[in-house]
Amino acid sequence: LVRRDKMTKSGIAVGKNAGHITADRVLAKRPASRKGGLSKHTKFVREVVRDSVGFAPYEKRVLELLKVGKEKRALRVLKKRVGTLSRAKARREALSEIIRAQRVK
Repeated sequence: LVRRDKMTKSGIAVGKNAGHITADRVLAKRPASRKGGLSKHTKFVREVVRDSVGFAPYEKRVLELLKVGKEKRALRVLKKRVGTLSRAKARREALSEIIRAQRVK
């Protein structure tokens, strides 16, 4: 796909802005653009599961590492468990938010 800057068509067959003069169509959003967004129901279900089941063993280990202050070690443990560095960073941030919430209580 070649991205072209918006230039007005001239109606002439040759030149940089050659072609028929057309109006831009406003297209409806595709369902695929909603993919990955968190719904209220999903968020609620995950909260209920977290409350009833608790943390996975590796998450407990990471919580302890974060409490001690070993951020880098926690990241390495998470990366091994969840697969990618970006997922590990997101999980570490979520777990440190949980620790912050516990301290506020």
